[in-house]
Amino acid sequence: MQVLSTVISRRGLSRLAIGSRAAAASISNPATSRLASTSLEGTAVSRPAPGSTLHQVRAMSSPAQNELRFKWFSVCDIQEKFRHVIHEFDSMYGSPGSFDATQLINLSVLTTQKLLKFANTLSVPVVTTTQTSAKLGPTVSALAQLLPSSPHDKTRFSMSIPSITVDLPQGSEIALVGIESHICITQTALDLRDAGHKVYVIADGVSSCNPREVDIALDRLRAEPGITVTSSESWMYECVGDSQHPAFKGLIGVVKESIADTRKVWQALPPGSKI
Repeated sequence: MQVLSTVISRRGLSRLAIGSRAAAASISNPATSRLASTSLEGTAVSRPAPGSTLHQVRAMSSPAQNELRFKWFSVCDIQEKFRHVIHEFDSMYGSPGSFDATQLINLSVLTTQKLLKFANTLSVPVVTTTQTSAKLGPTVSALAQLLPSSPHDKTRFSMSIPSITVDLPQGSEIALVGIESHICITQTALDLRDAGHKVYVIADGVSSCNPREVDIALDRLRAEPGITVTSSESWMYECVGDSQHPAFKGLIGVVKESIADTRKVWQALPPGSKI
């Protein structure tokens, strides 16, 4: 399973599976692909051909084990400079110390921490980005210590940059978290979908400076073929799929460890929120 991950305040993260409608649209009308102008042709890694050594090895594994191979977790632009401007920023990544009733719960950080632990436990590939880090600072420290590799710095709003897409197998299932929901998360989800991937935007792992922008962005993405808006816990269970899967024990460990933080995240959502 592979995962792309960009640090953001409260944008989304989700499982990437190739969507038939999105793939068909891209094939029938390549000019409509948002990635056509990025000159990334030939950068995607294809699935193993039938009869190849890698294909034979995968064929000996159980279907559930194969299912994890094409999952990625992505963290988008969750950086220090955003901490005081992004709505519920700390809830995205995890707030240091204890919470009290008057304190904003850092929803996005908490959710991203949980998903990084899940990805690391199950060896799900993780990719992280920063937006012009020289000006906006590094990934927040609470997340940086969980990252398996250094973030990819970028100037584009989308995470779909050559240094990332070159390692993505075609038809990957990618979960997204980060900021901002209506800019980098939206553009990343659309670009990856148009490239033939299935995108999962994690509703409790994305945010924006203005909370209403989150609802608007998620409403738009829900209507897009090949993109699913879901919750962090739903995505984790969907990745594993079966209580007999060897990864199930690791999943349960992360869920139990994070149960209090998960509850805080959902209780902190404003009344009337569509998330």
